[in-house]
Amino acid sequence: MSLLPFSSQLIADVGISLGDEGKGRLIPEVADELRGTPHAVSVVLKVNGGANSGHTAGGVKLNLLPAGVVVRDAAHLCIGAGVVADPRKIWWETKPLELKGHAILSRLLIDERTMVTDLTHRLLDLAWEDYREKVLAEEPRGSTGRGITPAYADEISQWQMTFSDFLAGPNFFARKLAQRADRALRVIQHVCRVSPETFAGFFDKLTTAELRANAEAIELGVFNKEEFDFTRFRGAAPFTLNLEALTQVTWAAGVALAPNIGEVRELILRELHAGRTIIGEFGQAYWLDKRHGFSPNVTASHTYTPEFFESAGIPVQRIHTFGVAKAYDTKVGTHTFITQMDDAHPLAIKLKQIEFGTSTGRQRMVGWFDAVEKGDALRYGGFQDVMINKSDALTHSGAWSGDLLICTSYQDSSGKIYRHVPRNEAVRKTLKPVYTAHPGWSEDISKIRHFAALPRNAQRYVAAMMKATLDVAYAGEPWPGTDKLPNLRYLGVGPEPSQIIKDVPDTADLVKLV
Repeated sequence: MSLLPFSSQLIADVGISLGDEGKGRLIPEVADELRGTPHAVSVVLKVNGGANSGHTAGGVKLNLLPAGVVVRDAAHLCIGAGVVADPRKIWWETKPLELKGHAILSRLLIDERTMVTDLTHRLLDLAWEDYREKVLAEEPRGSTGRGITPAYADEISQWQMTFSDFLAGPNFFARKLAQRADRALRVIQHVCRVSPETFAGFFDKLTTAELRANAEAIELGVFNKEEFDFTRFRGAAPFTLNLEALTQVTWAAGVALAPNIGEVRELILRELHAGRTIIGEFGQAYWLDKRHGFSPNVTASHTYTPEFFESAGIPVQRIHTFGVAKAYDTKVGTHTFITQMDDAHPLAIKLKQIEFGTSTGRQRMVGWFDAVEKGDALRYGGFQDVMINKSDALTHSGAWSGDLLICTSYQDSSGKIYRHVPRNEAVRKTLKPVYTAHPGWSEDISKIRHFAALPRNAQRYVAAMMKATLDVAYAGEPWPGTDKLPNLRYLGVGPEPSQIIKDVPDTADLVKLV
């Protein structure tokens, strides 16, 4: 096939499952495709979320910084107004990467309205999880503990602090941070009803987490261990903070970023007018959107294409949406997982050896490809192209040698068939998957770079994933003409940047293989 031009200079890189789809690797591929053209990628914008959304691109693991870090000729790395960011975390990520030769500060622009998150949000995050378990006797929701939900709660409660506050003087900043800390500590003690011992333990828990997350930076000598010691912010009495120390380090980190704080909206409009391409990199995925997902197993931001315009601060206009998925499903936390495999299944055993969260290191649950979830994400979220990753992980090896399953609908106990995801979680919890079975393959596909060279069963499985997904997306309606159908533009056959197949047949021809 010959790749069709992108339909817009704005490209949204979104997930159509529950995150962890490999969205980060899409960005270098798009940049490579447009390199040398008048529409080369000049801006990669982190659209939503915060340090809870981990992406890997070009072998580099990232949280707050956009995956454009690995696209050396992308002139601008932007953090949008829809993001919550701790300035200290920006430095923890930036300095080791700069040492490795990645130009970041010379390209970084943080929007003035990007929201500031800090230790108080992380303490609240842990406190609400404790409240859910000990007071409500419910399952923990699986928060990353990075303070994301409390930071967005400040926004909707009109208490937000933004990076523009680092340009307003230390006294103004200190007053706002003190007020924030007072509110947080009162909620932790009196609403969440955390015990003094548990509160004290939060600081140790955060220290352990950041020492793990920043082990490489410590090993490289970029930071010493004391940088990640949160116990220094613990007050002398229960439910107090060493506010002076917290204010000092937060202010210093933010002020050091002052040359990188400005108007992302103006930059993007300028680059658009110059004819260049802007990629919006989204954290999480459609089914974790705070409005369209299933609470409490959602994130606190909007995770699909419309948020591009809010975060960038530009008018709504034509945009090219790239839906990214994996060739199987994974979830973390306490999600309803209709297609979950039994942990003893040989493929589950194999997949769980590679499925850990980029941000937290948590073990992911694994399951079969759910075309209902993905098709609904495309139908209601919009799409122009698709990328599917990790098809190589399904190859027969060891004890694994069975058929591959694709969920094409759900069924309740009475036999009623659901071809869309019910919006009522109580209903969704009662459903079972309806599968189609597809023969697997034993050949190593990780070195293959052309679709025609894939084993026949691999070709058919890829075709079946696309057909099942689009059958849901078009909801029984006639499919549009070939020129309007989304294509599987990239197929991942391994974790390395080079392990991509880019000549998948046009969708109309591809689905004939099923």
